[in-house]
Amino acid sequence: MRMCGISILLAVLALVPSQARAFEVLPGPVQISVVQVLDGDTFVADAHVWPGQRVRVSVRIRGIDAPELRSRCKGEKRDALRARDVLETMLSAGDVSLTRIGGDKYYGRVLADVATPDHPELAAAMIEAGVARPYGGGSRPRICPVSG
Repeated sequence: MRMCGISILLAVLALVPSQARAFEVLPGPVQISVVQVLDGDTFVADAHVWPGQRVRVSVRIRGIDAPELRSRCKGEKRDALRARDVLETMLSAGDVSLTRIGGDKYYGRVLADVATPDHPELAAAMIEAGVARPYGGGSRPRICPVSG
């Protein structure tokens, strides 16, 4: 019985290094070119990782939540279109860089702080513009009433 417990402990410890790597954070900055803005908190970018080398990746902006484009609620969908347009304008204002880049738990995206010359803290600028709210993870509250 004691040997079985030790075997289980060793098996769990063997998994820890691979799990730890999944949560590594690259400090950056990494310069990017925005390819497409998907919604008010996510966009596709080409990251300039080496001279002449680019990696295409979806980026989720750390610290905010924007209304969902796929919502059945007309008000939320309207707000989502506005958030996407505001983000697109902010990202088109110059060089864009990512810092504190880590893995996101959904869809193979990265989670990162995003900066432009006009908006050194893009998440804060989106909140200030009234098109996103602070978000630290977990379930998001409903924006529209059940009747939509």
